[in-house]
Amino acid sequence: MSDIALAITRVKALESLLEQLGATGKGLHEKTSSVQDRLSPELVKKLRFIATVRNKLVHDGNYPQLDDRDGFLRACDEAVAALRAQLAPPRVVNRGCLGLVVLFIVVVAIALWVEHSSL
Repeated sequence: MSDIALAITRVKALESLLEQLGATGKGLHEKTSSVQDRLSPELVKKLRFIATVRNKLVHDGNYPQLDDRDGFLRACDEAVAALRAQLAPPRVVNRGCLGLVVLFIVVVAIALWVEHSSL
């Protein structure tokens, strides 16, 4: 896959994830701006880097290929992971909750047994 096709494909995936967060606009820069208050500064910086590289590839004749393909792909992968994590439903951790429920049931059972045996 050419660098231009690669950049366009990766940016489209990022734009789709941003749209799921409610982003609006024509390109990655605009979509990022529309939701940047809900993104970490590090993620915003990464998205702007990706958008700038993509725009150079597509619009600048003096920039025919990626200077650092691995770095670009890594930035894309990290941005996708961060956006997916933000879109994922929050994980509920109920450590000890089951133990409290069991304890409550035991206490109620003992209370009922004591009440019943005193009749």
